[in-house]
Amino acid sequence: MKITIYDGADTIGGTKIHVEDGRNGVFLDFGMNFAKYSIYYEEFLRERSARGIYDIWMLNLIPKLNIYRADLIPQDLSEIVRRYPAPRVDAVLISHAHLDHVGNIALLRENIPIVASPTTLVILKALRDTSQNSHMGMELPYYSPKTPVNGNPNVLKSDRKGDYIARDMVVTEKLKHDIERFMRWRPELKLARSNRVRKIRVGQIVSVEEWDFPWEVKAYPVDHSIYGAVGYVIDGVIAYTGDFRLHGERRALTKKFIKEAKNASVLITEGTRINREDFNVSEDEVYENALGIVEEANGLVVADFSPRNFERLETFKKIAKKTGRELVITSKDAYFLHALTLAEGVNYLEGVRIYENLKADPRKWELWVFERYGELKVTPGEIRESPENYILCFSFYDMPHLLDVMPSGGVYIYSSSEAFTEEQVFSFLRLWNWLQHFGFEVYGFKVLRDGRPVFEKGLHASGHASREDLIRVIDKVDPDYIIPVHTENPEWFKGAFGSERVVILNNGESFEI
Repeated sequence: MKITIYDGADTIGGTKIHVEDGRNGVFLDFGMNFAKYSIYYEEFLRERSARGIYDIWMLNLIPKLNIYRADLIPQDLSEIVRRYPAPRVDAVLISHAHLDHVGNIALLRENIPIVASPTTLVILKALRDTSQNSHMGMELPYYSPKTPVNGNPNVLKSDRKGDYIARDMVVTEKLKHDIERFMRWRPELKLARSNRVRKIRVGQIVSVEEWDFPWEVKAYPVDHSIYGAVGYVIDGVIAYTGDFRLHGERRALTKKFIKEAKNASVLITEGTRINREDFNVSEDEVYENALGIVEEANGLVVADFSPRNFERLETFKKIAKKTGRELVITSKDAYFLHALTLAEGVNYLEGVRIYENLKADPRKWELWVFERYGELKVTPGEIRESPENYILCFSFYDMPHLLDVMPSGGVYIYSSSEAFTEEQVFSFLRLWNWLQHFGFEVYGFKVLRDGRPVFEKGLHASGHASREDLIRVIDKVDPDYIIPVHTENPEWFKGAFGSERVVILNNGESFEI
């Protein structure tokens, strides 16, 4: 088998790993490389959707391969694309639903199926349903085909009238009817007053056992900061960790994957935290530390954690119950929890309330949430009257909605990752200004006089294995070869495991076994 790293060899994210045997081929993830994108783009400066993949091709933000959707290739790029190799891609094996692993899959030819856990599939579907982002990578698992505008083949526009098109999907576990129905469903269909609503044209949705593919592909759940993450073992020869950790509540899943990967000759592994001199904070420790803060809090408590970190949401749900408060989530959170409930058979909406934003024109999925779960609704006025009864799950971009609650003091718990970019530093300064305006007592970070944010340990559990845990995992798997990805320091692996076992590939380079 031949392994080629097309992206993510020396950056955290953007993972694109191709595996082939001469007749068949798959990608292990096909993520968006935020480190590369940030060289040219920021929040309000992004690729021009009317030019399809033209901008990101010219800026070398995607691999120069002839594997992309024809409707995304304007005429002035088509001849150039055809000159490049077209490796066999029978599927993309998705490790989890973070955009640095899936954010460029939507650009690939529409006949390439995706393989993922049922939880990952419903998260991707919910993300697509609720997204207003024009980024083409968000068009997963379904998309709007683009067509030339006014006969100009170099200017492309999404078809706003025809049905959406979804890729074929392969589920790594037994396929449940509720999941299959959700993948074909849109909130607009439920609320429509006419039959002109755009539908989703879905092809096959099958389990991995039913998938007609010559390789043995086995997926094993692993613990990560987002539910549904898996590692893969291909033909018993290649093991791919995706992103994983050993200090979350689902750590037993990772341990099982390690056991199943032991016979693999090649281990492709992440190395996100190898440069960091830090220690593991478990989710249990986050619970205990945050619980102590909430127990002493007067007034409103705001909990700020990463979107789709559902384990952290469950942590604060337990804290709310323990302290006699109600946990209030956004309508978008509620939509995701509904999707998770379908995938995992657990009622994730039990024990929460849903915040009603004051919006003039709510989107169809928001209307559906309050139609389906109207009994869980709580208004800004209700929270304003009794702030001591609530924990509100808000983050930086929700700050304007706090003006409708107008808390006078209270506690703000920042329970997410540190700032790693200059723009993130500026965001924390703005967040700090909001919190000072409302008089919050802030835990998890503070801003110094020079404007630098300083972060407090103990309120966030990383989604990645520590350096010490990574060493233990690799020692237990004991592969013949180690290929590091998703790391800024692949050379570290040579020092830790020996240059004869570690294969360091630059982007575009290959290794054959």
